[in-house]
Amino acid sequence: MESETKQNNLFVPAAIVLAGALIGGAVYFGIRSSNGANVFSPQGEEFTGDLEQMMPITSEDHIRGNPNAPVIIVEYSDTECPFCKSFHPTMQRVMEEYGDKVAWVYRHFPLDQIHSKADTEAEATECAAELGGNAAFWKYLDRLFEVTPSNNNLDPAELPKIAQYVGLDVQEFNTCLASGKYAQHVENETQNAVATGGNGTPWSIVVAANGKKYPLSGAQPYEVVKQLIELALQEK
Repeated sequence: MESETKQNNLFVPAAIVLAGALIGGAVYFGIRSSNGANVFSPQGEEFTGDLEQMMPITSEDHIRGNPNAPVIIVEYSDTECPFCKSFHPTMQRVMEEYGDKVAWVYRHFPLDQIHSKADTEAEATECAAELGGNAAFWKYLDRLFEVTPSNNNLDPAELPKIAQYVGLDVQEFNTCLASGKYAQHVENETQNAVATGGNGTPWSIVVAANGKKYPLSGAQPYEVVKQLIELALQEK
């Protein structure tokens, strides 16, 4: 999870230890869901956010998979965050292995204090959606995470190249991006991420079929995400 370098350095070994604990004994720590059920915290800390502040999931969201899936993972992400880049394949694996049981909702959370290019990149994905629909959004996002070096190092000239790669009209794409029409949309999702308790990226919320919500903080390994999905699948 990207916020401060010191926290990140501590987080990686902690995540490795947690993954082993979860695999060996399904151990959960400290955090509670929105309805009071115990779930894990990678740092073993008390969660102080308010998951019920999460904006409702609607048809306006970018949803990958079955919109009526019993488990929905809402990810708030920054395309220049290296931890988000590493977490993206994890979520792709989740979708491949769980099929219609899990849906993935992507929302924007650019940390523009350290990634000044991330806002524009987020807007670029929205232009892709405008021009090519939900499928184009996900193709664009996947490709962006593939090509970016992260840490604010993607050349902005790559954005129209990605548009061309996924089959969009580059001139229309450039016009859309230059308009800044999606800047407020990106800001709204960023503010919502903060309101729910996100203080770094990636920040995700796992929603069970009964509406119960669980926090998923940082670029957790697949085994950890799987444990939380299985917990949510038990909710009725």
